Amino acid sequence: MFNIQNIKCDVHKAITMNKKIETERLLLIPFTKELTQLINDKNFIALQNQGLNTAAGYPDQETLETLPKIVANIEASNVPTGFESWVIIKKAAMKIIGDAGFKGIPNLAGEIDLGYGIIASERRNGYALEASEALVKWGFSQSEVKKITAKCLIANEGSVKILEKLNFKRTNTDAQFHFFTLEKPQTLK
Repeated sequence: MFNIQNIKCDVHKAITMNKKIETERLLLIPFTKELTQLINDKNFIALQNQGLNTAAGYPDQETLETLPKIVANIEASNVPTGFESWVIIKKAAMKIIGDAGFKGIPNLAGEIDLGYGIIASERRNGYALEASEALVKWGFSQSEVKKITAKCLIANEGSVKILEKLNFKRTNTDAQFHFFTLEKPQTLK
């Protein structure tokens, strides 16, 4: 079970600074430079020393390809703002199973772009939906956010279903991607 005493260093700092999102089954914490480096280096012992385990197959190739973008977003803001990527952790075992988040601060129109990825062995368990739903709620709690956008590959039917369950509306499709938007609810404006 989730116990903050088991979390150390960088991860503990993110949690105690109120930079966490907790759902029924998941804990989301912002990536930091240190955590990103440990994951990129597949330094599982150092991750365990911080109270984290990795699910089989983590990090996958998609995560490794995304890490440089995550680092660039972190460096642009120096400290996690919440508008970067978050590590998805299964609370029961403190296992990292993926990442989700935004691709930077809101643009001038108040838009942020949502992305997520769960390792193959943990897909189809509702984790991407659960994490994305929590991030959408967090995003819309920020006054500057007016709209959340997302895109997914046309062939990725699972992501299409997730975005539709979250009430995103498909706005466009090109040769590779479906594009979606979700307007901030009137009750939150």
